[in-house]
This record gives sequence, structure tokens and C-alpha cells, in this order.
Amino acid sequence: MPPTISNELVPFAVETDNINKHYPMGETLIRAVDGISLEIAKGEFVALLGPSGSGKSSLLNLMAGLDRPTSGSILVEGRNISELSRNELAQYRLKAVGMVFQSFNLIASMNVIENVELPMRFAEIDRGDRDRLAREALQRVGLSGRLRHRPAELSGGEQQRTALARALINRPQLLLADEPTGNLDSQTGMEIMDLIGEFNDSLGMTVVMVTHERSLAERYAGRMVFLADGKLVGDQANVRAVPVQKRRR
Repeated sequence: MPPTISNELVPFAVETDNINKHYPMGETLIRAVDGISLEIAKGEFVALLGPSGSGKSSLLNLMAGLDRPTSGSILVEGRNISELSRNELAQYRLKAVGMVFQSFNLIASMNVIENVELPMRFAEIDRGDRDRLAREALQRVGLSGRLRHRPAELSGGEQQRTALARALINRPQLLLADEPTGNLDSQTGMEIMDLIGEFNDSLGMTVVMVTHERSLAERYAGRMVFLADGKLVGDQANVRAVPVQKRRR
């Protein structure tokens, strides 16, 4: 294994260096991600924007270690995840990164607290600690009264809150969110975004979010990165982002 780099010495949460994800479809070469170099500082809230097929989710999946680049490198906290083995990637996803998706991805046969505890089971955390930490995480997202409910008994917003608690349970420094409000009404979506913004602000968690809603990006993200046809076509600081204190009013 490569030597571990002290997190204190690494200024960026994520660095991509000319990464590409190409794959054939018949006789056509699909360039899902095409030569993107990007630096995301620790504690930033970055929104990835662009039309459908622009490469937003493909780029996020590469950062999550769910896919491997065709070429180029991805450093997370100074560690090149594109060189990790399958088992090392599983540990990376378990301990270093939290993920939230549009479709919630909860296990239907498990209740709320069991869904949130699941990553800790894989991390072999003591059962008593699992229960305590899961209850704390669910309290933080406002679901203390729904611990024994199954996903089908929850609203869409409650399911996404459960998914957020699960993503945060191992206290990752990087939260990746792929259209986290896509299946929610506007009011519930704002509540979920307020929670994500709070985690970014109060925990110093780096957030990278894919969204097609520019209004959400302008309200919550400190920086907007624009993609088209797999390429980075724009990168700008967002002076319109609303401070956390004002969003809570």
C-alpha cells in the first residue's frame, strides 16, 4: 500500500488530474468524463451542474469509487483512489465517504435504525455503540420518533433523512450527493438541503452535489462547476449562496 499522507498536510479534499471515463457503445466511443482536472478544498460545498448526459453523475461516481477512470488520477485526502484494490475501495466507501442518492437506496426489509446501523455492521463496530450512534444520527436529522418504521411507512423526505443519517454514521469528511432532492417536493427538498448545508457548516464536511436545479446550487453551494459533454466548461465562486444563519430563519 502507498504511504499514508497526513490529512493536515493535504489542502484539498478531492483532486482530479485529467481523468477520463470512456466506454464503447457499438461503434461509438462514449466520453462520459473527458479530461477533467478539478481541485476541491476541504470544507467546500461544490455543486456540479449541466444538462442530462453532461457527465455530472459519472464524475461523482468516480469520486465515490463506484467506477474507475479509464485514465487519469483521483486523489481524496491525498490518496489516489484510482489505484486502490476492490477491497480497499470498499473500505474507502465505508469509512471515508458518505453517499446520498435521488432514489434513497434504503433496504425495504429493515427498519429505520437498522438501515442506519448497516454501515457500522460492516465496519464491525460493537452492537451497543451501533445503537447509540444510530440514535444520535437520527436525532440529528429529526427522526427520533420513527426508529422502528420501515421505508414504505415513511414519506419521501423521511426516507431521504434516513439516507442522510446512514451516509453520516461513520463520520466521513466527504459527502457526495446525487440529485438529493430529485424525488421530493420543493418544501421537503429545501429541508433536506438545509440539513446538508448544516453538515457542511457545523461539521466542516466537504460536500459535492450533483443537481440540475441552478436555484438550489445558488442558494446552498459556495462554488458552481459546470459540465457539458463530459468536459469542465465553467467554474465559479457563488456569491449568492445564503449563509446558514439566514436559511434557518
